[in-house]
Amino acid sequence: MKDLTPNGIALRISFLVAVTVTTIVYLLEHLSFNVAIILSVVFPIAFLASYVGFRIAVEKFIYKKIKLIYRTIHNLKLNRGEQAKEFNLNTDVLNQVKTDVEDWDKTNKEEIERLKGLENYRREFVGNVSHELKTPIFNIQGYLLTLLEGGLEDPKINVNYLQKANKSVDRMIALIEDLDEISKLESGMVEMEISKIDLVELIKEVISSLEMKAKENKINIVFIDQPTKPLWVLADFRGINQALVNLIVNSIKYGKEGGETLVKCFDMHDNILIEVADNGQGIAEEHLPRLFERFYRTDKGRARESGGTGLGLSIVKHIIEAHHQTINVRSTVDVGSTFSFTLKKA
Repeated sequence: MKDLTPNGIALRISFLVAVTVTTIVYLLEHLSFNVAIILSVVFPIAFLASYVGFRIAVEKFIYKKIKLIYRTIHNLKLNRGEQAKEFNLNTDVLNQVKTDVEDWDKTNKEEIERLKGLENYRREFVGNVSHELKTPIFNIQGYLLTLLEGGLEDPKINVNYLQKANKSVDRMIALIEDLDEISKLESGMVEMEISKIDLVELIKEVISSLEMKAKENKINIVFIDQPTKPLWVLADFRGINQALVNLIVNSIKYGKEGGETLVKCFDMHDNILIEVADNGQGIAEEHLPRLFERFYRTDKGRARESGGTGLGLSIVKHIIEAHHQTINVRSTVDVGSTFSFTLKKA
């Protein structure tokens, strides 16, 4: 069997070159001057031809092997679910390999950055949950210790501290419920029950349910240009109800004393635009890109004092996106904030 490896080809060509050179030397010693001159021209040509033949043979052998390797890589890519492309052995495989390696490097760098981002997000999330739970737990512990150390017998302390402990328990329950809700929304476990609902009636019900809370904060809720006819939209009643409640409660918390929360609807041809605006403290521009992230707060101290879980706006975003719509915010410090989202007309 013939040896078709590069070493085998090289040995055979080297042998042919050696035989040629030996033959020419022998002929030079036994032939005339003119013949020697002719052979001196023929020899370099023969040597060059031998070199070129050797190089072509070796490159052809190696290139053939590279193509076979690349075909294997191509098949592996298809097994990973990548889009099938017709493989042609006549293409410039070396350039294709270079391109694929560069693409692989770019993809892996992007994947590494994505995983780093997820790890930072996970670390921040765990830290936020721990902090949010730690505050009410320590409060409850303090109240109970005071009662156990004698405060339980003091009528001026016992009921007051039990009520405060109960408020901390309520805060923990609200946090856990919000965490459960947002986890279901993110995982797609909550299915939106889309139906035809009257948006005007829904907004009126939400405003009515929050009037007492607004009065406590000295905020007036106004339904601007309230339509006299129903506005029918396709939406999940429970989800949009919760979204409106969260937005209006948020505006009440951060509104100025004696201020207003304004709710308004706009006809946008195929959609209805809903706006919830306030004339409160506003939000600095650098906070806007992260405003809908879980636990993100622009004023951490004040937000915790007001009893918020830091999940309200994130839940709103997930509910609106589950309707295949978008939510936006515009805000100016010391002027106020406006949150707006759209719903498809029925």
